[in-house]
Amino acid sequence: MPSDVKVKICGLTQSSDVPAAILAGAHYVGFVFYPRSPRNVTLPDAAFMAQSVPAGICRVALTVDATDAELDRLVATVPLDMLQLHGRESPDRVAAIRARFGLPVMKAVGVADEGDLAALSDYSQVADQLLIDAKPTQPDDLPGGNGLAFDWRLIANRRWSVPWMLAGGLNARNVAQAVRMTGAQQVDVSSGVESAPGEKDGPLMRAFVQAARATEQAQG
Repeated sequence: MPSDVKVKICGLTQSSDVPAAILAGAHYVGFVFYPRSPRNVTLPDAAFMAQSVPAGICRVALTVDATDAELDRLVATVPLDMLQLHGRESPDRVAAIRARFGLPVMKAVGVADEGDLAALSDYSQVADQLLIDAKPTQPDDLPGGNGLAFDWRLIANRRWSVPWMLAGGLNARNVAQAVRMTGAQQVDVSSGVESAPGEKDGPLMRAFVQAARATEQAQG
């Protein structure tokens, strides 16, 4: 059964979000570098926020089909501990980015039905972690942060060769059920702890982490 459930709070946009997420109990903090997202941040703003993150908290950069030049600028400007690839990057591209930058790489994979599960095995061969998210339902949807969940039964108690994280439509009301159904040991939240798109809410962040930890305690 899951123990020590770790929480990633993604899409921080304000300097005050960092201490709020850390005080809530986040193990990972994520910064989004995708202009279409309401959580997009500039490199200087992200650098300022990332510098204030204490040791032991993983700083993650979410990118979508970024070029080498874009990633070069990102890594040179923002102190990071992990790259999260949330686009259509192929396994070869994931491997190339991991080799080029020497940072752990998390690959996001959208899931809607059983046909999407094979990709998880493919990416587990080249990524350091997997992020299993709800697959966008419309072509124009953002690749993540849409507040949509998928059928968690599809991945119930499945395991891969690398650590994985559950995402997609999670909030304080359903994270306990999600952990119980899937066996997830890590969970990712963005829109589920916001008062408005891109606006993180301290009490919602605390409630989310407490709900995840309550699941852990109940199973311990």
